[in-house]
Amino acid sequence: MRVKTGKVTKRRHKKVLKATKGYRMTKSKLYKVAHEAYMHAGQYSYNDRKKRAGDMRRLWITKINAACKNNDMKYSHFINKLSLKKIELNRKVLADIAMNNPEIFTFIVKSL
Repeated sequence: MRVKTGKVTKRRHKKVLKATKGYRMTKSKLYKVAHEAYMHAGQYSYNDRKKRAGDMRRLWITKINAACKNNDMKYSHFINKLSLKKIELNRKVLADIAMNNPEIFTFIVKSL
């Protein structure tokens, strides 16, 4: 007795084609091509979520560096003095303070 998988296969194909809606050319119309594009898209989004962390860190460092220059200090000296004084503020918080509260950032720089 053979097993017929018509319903299951159709549902799986519809799911993939719905997810690839808006892709160019046959990537949104033909199942085989769409499935390949769908798999690659998932891999790209996974990899780029990991890359975003590095991009954000780079952005925070740039913001802190700009604020340090306004206070006549180099970024590397600033981070070094923070670690020597055992001040544990991460770069995300420091960048936020530098952008939204420059007077508090200036106070932190002066206290080092």
